[in-house]
Amino acid sequence: MEDTNEDVEINSRIYEVGYLLLPTIPEEGIPALYGNLKDLVVSLGGEIISDEMPKMITLAYTMSKVTQNVRSKFNSAFFGWVKFEINPEKVLELKKKLDLDPNFLRFLILKTVRENTIAAKRFVHKDSRKKIFSAKKEGENENVAPIDEKEIDKEIDAMVA
Repeated sequence: MEDTNEDVEINSRIYEVGYLLLPTIPEEGIPALYGNLKDLVVSLGGEIISDEMPKMITLAYTMSKVTQNVRSKFNSAFFGWVKFEINPEKVLELKKKLDLDPNFLRFLILKTVRENTIAAKRFVHKDSRKKIFSAKKEGENENVAPIDEKEIDKEIDAMVA
């Protein structure tokens, strides 16, 4: 029995792979690795939904990777991502191929949704922030109740008991 396109669509899921490429890769080589990853997904029967070209970022913490029996530590890497639709049975094969690629410092494959999940940056005008803080300061002292230590002690005793 042959798989039709409808069967593939019913069985496929949306995934996203976020990855860090080694910072030792020359910048001229990044587009080729980026293209190879997309080609790998397509060769496994996947369909690219959206992606972003890897960019150099500073890492939140030092990461290490053993390559050719040498442990190297990295404080920066090229970060990129690809969102794609693929049959769940092929994801393990994709993971194995990425594990074997020495250019990846780290990667993570997640189930996700087709819609764009990137949070847009919101612009907050400086004047509006000042108005919010000044309104808080003006209204701070209006509803302050006096503190009764005996009432507080009773409340604490009731919670502890």
